[in-house]
Amino acid sequence: MTIQKTPFCRMKSDKKIVSTKRKGDIEKINRSIVKADGTPLEKKWYLVDAKGVPLGRLASRIAVILMGKHKPYYTPNVDVGDFVVVINSSEVLLTGNKLSDKFYYSHSGYPGGIKSVPASQMRKKHPEKMIKLAVRRMLPKNTLAHRMLKKLKVYAGPEHKHSAQKPEPIELVR
Repeated sequence: MTIQKTPFCRMKSDKKIVSTKRKGDIEKINRSIVKADGTPLEKKWYLVDAKGVPLGRLASRIAVILMGKHKPYYTPNVDVGDFVVVINSSEVLLTGNKLSDKFYYSHSGYPGGIKSVPASQMRKKHPEKMIKLAVRRMLPKNTLAHRMLKKLKVYAGPEHKHSAQKPEPIELVR
């Protein structure tokens, strides 16, 4: 039995000649990602409420949406994921004693330059950073991860500035 390997998504490039004042006529290449049948990819916007949801479960479900693994035409080497807007990140749930025992570390690069911030302090000052760090560590460790993380928008309160994109509210964790 042979398995047919066909790409689900591929790059499409269109060339056209554009005239400019300085360089004259130049060739401009537009690249886009299309499905196997030639239709362009649609990026959806999702709205997630983080109020009372455990941090790890929320982050793992968000990472799946950002990577595009929930779509039937998922391709690992192409960014096919959707946008995610997270609200109420200051009310995300940390189970057990993690509020006092969990630390976030950063290093300046100099000897003795390690800094640690407890999760309780991080939750008060930078609740958006808690979710972004958790999601970033669940994304693949390659060059696509930066592009995927740019599609994550996190806000501490219930208001966000992406209402023009009409994000679809979804409940990731019950």
